[in-house]
Amino acid sequence: MNRREFAKLGLAAGMVSIGGFPIGVTRAAGQSRGGTLNTIIQPEPPILVTALNQQQPTLTLGGKIYESLLRYDFDLKPMPGLAQSWEISPDRLTYTFKLYPNITFHDGTPLTSEDVVFSVMKILIENHSRARSTFSRIDKAEAPDPVTVVFKLKAPFSPFLTAFDCTTAPIVPKHIYEGTDFRKNPANARAIGCGPFKLKEWVRGSHVHLVRHEGYYRPGEPYLDEIIYRVIPDSASRSVALEQGTVQLTQWSDVESFEVQRLSKLPNLAMTTKGYEFFAPHQWLEFNNRIAPMNDKRFRQAVLFAIDRKALLNRVYFGLGKVATGPVSSKTKFYEKDVKPYDYSLDKAKALLDEMGLKPGADGKRVSIPYLVPPYGESHQRTAEFIRQSLARVGIDLQLQGIDLAGWADKYSNWDFSMTATVVYQFGDPALGVARTYVSSNIHKGILFSNTAGYSNPEVDRLFEEAAVAGDDAKRQQCYSDAQKLIVEDVPVAWLLEMDYPNFMDKRLKNVITTAIGVHDTFGTVSFA
Repeated sequence: MNRREFAKLGLAAGMVSIGGFPIGVTRAAGQSRGGTLNTIIQPEPPILVTALNQQQPTLTLGGKIYESLLRYDFDLKPMPGLAQSWEISPDRLTYTFKLYPNITFHDGTPLTSEDVVFSVMKILIENHSRARSTFSRIDKAEAPDPVTVVFKLKAPFSPFLTAFDCTTAPIVPKHIYEGTDFRKNPANARAIGCGPFKLKEWVRGSHVHLVRHEGYYRPGEPYLDEIIYRVIPDSASRSVALEQGTVQLTQWSDVESFEVQRLSKLPNLAMTTKGYEFFAPHQWLEFNNRIAPMNDKRFRQAVLFAIDRKALLNRVYFGLGKVATGPVSSKTKFYEKDVKPYDYSLDKAKALLDEMGLKPGADGKRVSIPYLVPPYGESHQRTAEFIRQSLARVGIDLQLQGIDLAGWADKYSNWDFSMTATVVYQFGDPALGVARTYVSSNIHKGILFSNTAGYSNPEVDRLFEEAAVAGDDAKRQQCYSDAQKLIVEDVPVAWLLEMDYPNFMDKRLKNVITTAIGVHDTFGTVSFA
């Protein structure tokens, strides 16, 4: 019995044990409204409140529970979200949003402009790495009436209107969180938002069950009755669940890259890599720049020279993506291609390590480094093994350490690591998704996806700030180009790949990928044909 056959047996047994839940599509023939979508969440998120946690599983699932003021089309142009309209003053300092009327939270309480101001100016600034750097630019936030929100900036900030997707600025209920310890609030277990779906049940290790929010403000939405996110840790079982129709949708790395070609040929499935335009996922090795030998840029450069990233792309990810050249993805604005190249060269890596005085011992090892393996599936484990073998060729001994999702997030955000890997999003503009990793003002212990590496370069800080406030794209490009060249020389992190992820879906599903945030979107109009 091979692994897939074993997985089929195990999956069947596991699904039968989830009593009371429908398997596959449950919908009357010809019905456009109703039905159950079965999908996967992998790994299981530590929390569902997206304002407090920005790991991918939390955001994927939380996008159905929480909303923000705007959404974005495939060209990253803003579309109405909770806000039906918006205006920008001629001096680009005042942004006025008009909310849709009759929006309610899942507990029945009306959502007003006060909730928006509270979410942006309190919870997000204090707990969200990306929102902190963006919304700290607000001089004053006002709620002149229940459906009007006014943000007045300290200075113009070009990408401000791009900062209101559901992953960056989810709106939470002020009446529940005001005056509490946000991270310890018991309401976190209930995840009360205003999205089209609300939490009915979360059985740890099994499933998260969302049901229709009957008070949703968009008439007729959501079309689905419920969404069941199943926790299936084994990759073979996830593939079998999709193949057999037990689940009708997978996203991100639910399907391991080595299965993509086979599954894409199945007649009942459609596959697309669309829906990640806003995120432009960037994978890199992260060094703790505070500790030796990672605090020496020669070591960081040596690591980048020692990894055959083309081989990594082809052998581990089967060509799903491209080799990254620096901090800005080639898929987004203001990319600079003319940066220092780090082509695969063991000789260059060894020469840099020798120059540092890191000579190989009798066993050939120069230094041993603990490496936290991200718990996001087999591809990350395979990446860790690939990197371990690569660095061993130049005498760097990586000691792989397995850990669960919550533990990884805790150690990573609190700087309790030497090396790890991560996938970070770009969010359509370097001021939103790139600067946060490299500016010294965003070094905040305990905050995920901030400047956890501890990198600091005053000139990089200046260039990022100048680019953020410049109104002219040519000026912004020059600043970002200069910043990229400096950062690539310093290698605060070792950029690996610009990732492509497959979304597999049952061909009967409609309207799954309709915006640049893809599977993170609300799913309010998702239906079965």
